[in-house]
Amino acid sequence: MLTVHPQYIKDTRGNKSMVILSAKEFDAMIEELEDMEDVRLYDEAMKNDTGERISLSDYVKSRKAKNA
Repeated sequence: MLTVHPQYIKDTRGNKSMVILSAKEFDAMIEELEDMEDVRLYDEAMKNDTGERISLSDYVKSRKAKNA
């Protein structure tokens, strides 16, 4: 669980308009968001997975043939 201690800056009307976080908290939040994005991309890829696989050497041969 990510714990942050935000400090708010208010505008002239008293509405919260900006947030201040420590660099450590900010970095932890960005890392958490990146991890969540990785999970989302993995889930999306697995949803479209047909089970078909090829070896790395076959893939390299295919790429070389396309670029030739």
